[in-house]
Amino acid sequence: MKKEDTRHKIALIGFPWDNHSSFMRGSSLAPVIIREAFECKSTNKWSESGEDLGKQDLILDVGDIDLSSNKDGFNKIKETIRRVLKYDIPIISLGGDHSITYPIIKGFHEKYKSLQILHFDAHPDLYDELNGDRYSHGSPFARIMEERLVDRLVQVGIRTMNGHQRDQADRFRVEVYEMRDLKGYRKLKFNKPLYISFDIDVLDPAFAPGVSHFEPAGMTTREAVDMIQGVVAPEIVGADIVEYNPKRDINKVTAMVCAKILKEIISKMLEIKSNKNRRF
Repeated sequence: MKKEDTRHKIALIGFPWDNHSSFMRGSSLAPVIIREAFECKSTNKWSESGEDLGKQDLILDVGDIDLSSNKDGFNKIKETIRRVLKYDIPIISLGGDHSITYPIIKGFHEKYKSLQILHFDAHPDLYDELNGDRYSHGSPFARIMEERLVDRLVQVGIRTMNGHQRDQADRFRVEVYEMRDLKGYRKLKFNKPLYISFDIDVLDPAFAPGVSHFEPAGMTTREAVDMIQGVVAPEIVGADIVEYNPKRDINKVTAMVCAKILKEIISKMLEIKSNKNRRF
């Protein structure tokens, strides 16, 4: 990044990594396709709150990080986050499978010692190990919590909680709002810098078929957007959108959903920052 890049307000990074997927590969193809959906002329770049995300110099796209020949992909992900954080702008990462969240949070932890996470997902991803892999996409939050990289983890949309992961949630004091408990909309309140991790399979497959793990009875796109828009936090310093698998998508429907979620997360970041500036 060059000095003049500091004029941007949001950084966007692609991490094409699915080396720790347990069932099906393909999410490494997602970052470029999500960008294409974001740029698609079938819609526009205005968020629902009235923010024009097409403004010049608003988004700094760092591009996709080459992880194809890097055996230590996690370290490269962490170091990329550390480098971009020096420019003091929020970072949105496009995955990739959910394993990337662990090294991303390790990078954030060096700057934000008190960080909270809002995690959208069908799965709690709290396995101590999955199929012998402690760094599986089913395990990132076990690593994050055991290393005390965040102060609080709130999970929403969960509908695959098994006995082991329920024990893990109790062990790490994770606040879990299972899908069966989401009949009424509620604002989620945080009192420290917030990171949003959005696994696209939190949505019902009817709304997002382009995922490796179909989990029926999930959120609608509207419910997810409402939750993002209703978040209360002092600032949102980062986010990721993960587990979109283009190989399973239908007419790029899920790609457009990812672009929608991306727009609304960016808009919420800017809204909170703007309100914070007005108060002072």
